[in-house]
Amino acid sequence: MKKKKKIPTFKTDAEAEAFVDTANLTEYNLSGGKPVRFEFEKKDGRVNMRLPETLLDAVRKSAKKRGIPYQRFIREALEHAVRK
Repeated sequence: MKKKKKIPTFKTDAEAEAFVDTANLTEYNLSGGKPVRFEFEKKDGRVNMRLPETLLDAVRKSAKKRGIPYQRFIREALEHAVRK
């Protein structure tokens, strides 16, 4: 079995788009990909809350593990809670 190519690094979105438009992606190792969630909805509401420091530390730690800002982590938790 032929070893798959590594995805190159791109300096601009245009470079990445050109690559996707022209490359045969079956030749590349895509196993390192992670799902990404884009946020397009305007954020015009605001909330201010007080939390125990231990809870805020746990939120920040969990957000860091996922590689996202802790405010987005909280927003996603709230969205998940109201979807149920």
